[in-house]
Amino acid sequence: MIVARTIAELRRARSELGGSVGLAPTMGAFHAGHLALFEAARAENDAVVVSLFVNPTQFDDPSDLSAYPRDEARDLRLAGEAGVDVVFAPAVEELYPEGFQTWVEVAEASRGLEGEARPGHFRGVATVCLKLFNLVRPDRAYFGQKDAQQLAVVRRLVRDLDLELEIRAVPTVRDADGLALSSRNVRLSPEERARALALPSALREGAEAYRRGGDPVEAARAALDGLPVDYVSLLDLGDALVLAAAARVGSTRLIDNVLLEGALT
Repeated sequence: MIVARTIAELRRARSELGGSVGLAPTMGAFHAGHLALFEAARAENDAVVVSLFVNPTQFDDPSDLSAYPRDEARDLRLAGEAGVDVVFAPAVEELYPEGFQTWVEVAEASRGLEGEARPGHFRGVATVCLKLFNLVRPDRAYFGQKDAQQLAVVRRLVRDLDLELEIRAVPTVRDADGLALSSRNVRLSPEERARALALPSALREGAEAYRRGGDPVEAARAALDGLPVDYVSLLDLGDALVLAAAARVGSTRLIDNVLLEGALT
């Protein structure tokens, strides 16, 4: 496995890859959800590239950025074991050199939900993804369903800018207790983790209400009583309808969603 630290090293490594290439953009702190992205990319492509970059421009809260878990040595070991061919692990200055001033805005898809709760978040996501797409030139890129609005933003970016790649959605991976895997979960105390289970439980309640012809948002909100909630909302992704929610447990902000109609592929 090649670890590229600079754009020049990445381009050199990319030039040596034959056949189709799958890209999994990540911020590290790998868990089984990331490994599912790598597995999907490995199954559909001849080579796999993973980016390992905590992107500062998608954080609206400096304390959240500083607290984001990092363990590069472990991440590189897991990537190698998963059969990744190239890991791109640049410094911030490599992607955002002094004087950087070009940003990508995906207007409608970025509004509401995460876009409202985290101002500027999707501008950072869209910009770094476009840079990665230009550098890696993948045939396919892989994103988790847990970040459903991000998936919608990236799909619109690719469609509107006529980029030659496919965006693949990989189903949310959950622990046995139902909590969606997230790098931020390690920040939960045992008591907070128990409280966090209210989030997937509430979404299941909302999905069941929807199947019965009821209001999924109202049902999920009622089940989240006691947790500080940023939003509970329906999100129309064109080929799918999801019920999405964000809540805070202690100092940790968690997001999750369930599919109500259609399919994410």
